[in-house]
Amino acid sequence: MFNELFNPYHSKGVSQSSARPITSQDSETLVNPMDNTMKKVYDSVIARDPNQPEFHQAVEEVLESLVPVIQAHPEYLPVVESMVEAERIIQFRVPWYDDSGKLNVNRGFRIQMNSAIGPYKGGLRFHPSVNQSILKFLAFEQVFKNSLTGLPMGGGKGGSDFDPKGKTDAEVMRFCQSFMMELWRHIGANLDVPAGDIGVGGREIGFLFGMYKKLANEFTGVLTGKGISYGGSLIRPEATGYGLVYFAREMLATKNKSFEGATVSISGSGNVAQFACEKVLDLGGKPVTMSDSSGFIYDSEGIDREKLSWIMDLKNNRRGRISEYAEKYSSSTFTASEPEPASNGLWNVNVDVALPCATQNEINGEEAEMLVNNQVMAVAEGANMPCTPEAVEVFLSNGVMFAPGKASNAGGVATSGLEMSQNSLRYNWTREEVDSKLDQIMVNIHKNAAETAEKYGMPDNYVAGANIAGFLKIAEAMTAQGLI
Repeated sequence: MFNELFNPYHSKGVSQSSARPITSQDSETLVNPMDNTMKKVYDSVIARDPNQPEFHQAVEEVLESLVPVIQAHPEYLPVVESMVEAERIIQFRVPWYDDSGKLNVNRGFRIQMNSAIGPYKGGLRFHPSVNQSILKFLAFEQVFKNSLTGLPMGGGKGGSDFDPKGKTDAEVMRFCQSFMMELWRHIGANLDVPAGDIGVGGREIGFLFGMYKKLANEFTGVLTGKGISYGGSLIRPEATGYGLVYFAREMLATKNKSFEGATVSISGSGNVAQFACEKVLDLGGKPVTMSDSSGFIYDSEGIDREKLSWIMDLKNNRRGRISEYAEKYSSSTFTASEPEPASNGLWNVNVDVALPCATQNEINGEEAEMLVNNQVMAVAEGANMPCTPEAVEVFLSNGVMFAPGKASNAGGVATSGLEMSQNSLRYNWTREEVDSKLDQIMVNIHKNAAETAEKYGMPDNYVAGANIAGFLKIAEAMTAQGLI
C-alpha cells in the first residue's frame, strides 16, 4: 500500500531491516479491517496527499480502530473526516550562517493539527529526514496521545530538515534564532506550546526560548523542556522513559506479572531508553540490551546502575558510540549494524519484556515473530509507532500484551503539561510531586484504554482502546464547538 517509509536508522540506532515498505499484505493482516465508510475517509486522505506514506499509516491504524465507534455513533463520522485534515500547516525558510560565513537555507514546519481540547502541543524535530508527511503523522498521533493524558492539550508537531549533528554550538544557536524569528508569530502559551524531540534537546530549547523572549518581549511558558533555572519542570527529562515503564507495569499487573526479576530488551540509547532502563532497575527488572546506529549491545549480566551511568556519560557528554560499552564491560557483546540485514538481532534476544525506544517502524513482522518465539510477555512502545502494522498483528494474534506509543510514551507530553501548569501558577513542584502526578496519569491512561477496549468488545487490545478513548474526548469537544 505504501511506497516507502521514513528511514532514520543510520542516525537512530536500529537495524534497517524494518525500513522496508509497508505492503498490501501488511494491511490485510490488521485486526479490524476498515468498513466501506472508513475506507472512503482513508481513500480521500490518500487522494488529497498521495505522497505521504507515514501519515497514511498513522491514519489507517486509527480508522480501523474506530470502526465500531462510528457504527455505534454515526453522528461522529464528520468528526473523523475533519480530524484527518490539519487545522493549519505552516512552512517557512530558515536562513542561517555557518562558522565559515556561508549562508545555508533549511525548511521549517509547524503542523497545528487539532485544538479542540486545548492549545496545540507537540515537539520540534531537527533531522534531515523531516518533511510534511512525517510531521503530520507525528501531529496526528499527538492529538490522541494528548487527549489520553486528561490534560487540556491539543495536538501539533514541527521541526526542520536541519541536522544539528556535527554543528558547533554557535551554528546551532544561529539556526535556532533564525527558526524562531518566523515561528514565534505562530505560537504562544494559550495558542501553541512546542517542546523538544529528536535533535532538539536542552541546548536547542534554551536558544529557541531566548529568541522568543526577545521577540515577544515577555517571559511566558511558550516552550516546555526548559532548563530548571528558567521555568522548566523536574522529572521532564525522565518523563517519557519513566512513564513507559509505569504503563508497562500496569499492563503486566493485569496478568499478575511484574518487572521483578524480568529480563528486558531496550532499543536506542537516548533520553527515552536511558530513563526507561533506570525505572526498570527501580522496579527490580534486568535490562540486557541497548543500541544506536552502530549496532546493539547485549549484556548477559544485565545493565546495572553503574553501567547505566557510564552509558549516560557516553551518550550525553562524550557523544560516543554504544560499541564502546563492549570494550568497557567484558560481560557484554556488540553486534554491528549491517547495511541491509534480514532482521535486527536485538529482537532475537530472549527476554520477558521488550521496550522499543529508538524510532518508528523498527520492529517488523519477522522481528515480532522472533520475540513471540522467544516467549516475550509484553511489548510497550517508547518511541512513536516503532512497530509496523504487521508486527502489531503478530503480537495481538499471539496473545502478547502490546502497548501502543500514543498511550505508553505519553509520559513526556504529560509532564510537559505539568510544566505548563507550573508556569501558569508561577510555582514549582518537587521532584516527588511531579513523579507522583506522572505515575497517576499513566495509571489513568492504562485504565481508560483497557476499559474502553473492553467496552467495545476488544479486551486486551490497547491499540483500539487508546485510539477510541482518545477519539471520544475530542469528538465530544469538536461536536460541542460546531465542528469548526
